[in-house]
Order: sequence, then C-alpha cells, then structure tokens
Amino acid sequence: EGDCRVRVWNDTVDAFDMGDLAAQWFSDCLGQRLRLARFDPDVQRLASAEWTGAIAARTAFADAFPLLVLSTASLGELNRRLAAAGHDAVTMQRFRPNIVIDGLEDAHGEDFIDTLTIESADGPVVLKLVKPCSRCTIPDVDPLTAAQGHSVADTMSAYRANARVGGALAFGQNAVIVSGIGHRLRVGDGVRAEVAF
Repeated sequence: EGDCRVRVWNDTVDAFDMGDLAAQWFSDCLGQRLRLARFDPDVQRLASAEWTGAIAARTAFADAFPLLVLSTASLGELNRRLAAAGHDAVTMQRFRPNIVIDGLEDAHGEDFIDTLTIESADGPVVLKLVKPCSRCTIPDVDPLTAAQGHSVADTMSAYRANARVGGALAFGQNAVIVSGIGHRLRVGDGVRAEVAF
C-alpha cells in the first residue's frame, strides 16, 4: 500500500511519495510547493464502465483511459484547415497520443474503428476504441515555447463538435487494452482495424 493519497479528477488513490529531493527539484523548477508521486501498481483505478462496458480497463494517473489513438490523416486534415485560415501547422505532440496510426485514407477514420490489432514482436495487442477524446485547451499550447493560442480550438469548432461527448470538441479516440498487456509496441508494427457498425 502506498504512503500517500493522490486525487485524479474524482478518484483518490494510493500512491508512493518519491521523496524530498524530487519534491524540491519540481518545486524549484515550477515555482510552487509540489510533491512527486508514483502510482501504486497494486491499486485498481478503472476507466469508466459507461464507455468500456464489460471490460475492466485499468488506468493509472491518466485522465480517464489508458490509451489515446490518433491518425496522421486526422492531423493532416486539421493542418489543412489551419493553413486555409492563415495559421501555422501543429505537430502531433499537441494532442499527446500514445498510439499514432498511419495509412487511413480518411481523416478521423479512427472515429469508426471498433478494435485495432497491433502485431507486436511479443504477440498481438488488441485495443478497443471506446470514446471520442474531448479536448481541453492544451492543444492550443505550443509544447516547445509554452505560447498559448486559440487557432486549434477555433478551427476544430467548425467541424469537430461531437454529440456523443455532449458537443465537446473531439480529436482522437480513447482506447482500452483487450489483450496483450505487457507486450512492447514499436514504431512500424503492423496494425489491422475492424470497423464498428
């Protein structure tokens, strides 16, 4: 059992405090009193069953789901729209996906995928894409300079409002692991998608 408690949105979970040296370093760098915590691997924090159904999907300090999947085609469409409005292109880092898929013909094709099977060297990893990812203001922050803007949200507001998440702007799909936990994924692994009907 961890030696401290950490709150992630509405969940409070056991964690391990990483000590005074780490706390001092983060506090000095960020200008406020902070502690660094590590998730307790014995704790079960589950993603919302409203979206995962019968799958008991474990997550740790992530907002709500273990993985975020985004396609290069989706980013390409956003950048096309940004350019048409006279704005600079943005990088994939703005959206912080865990898995980036290439080869989809249509932008936002991940919105229609039910499962992805990734052929890793350790064996297949099966992911279920369960929920559109509602976006906060972070994609409008340049990860290299921390400069804040509004062009990304302004552009997405014209075409990415999603009724499934209360009209929020959605970009990418939250995913859970059906099988293959512990397998290592590598850039270039083959991926097979099954479309939701």
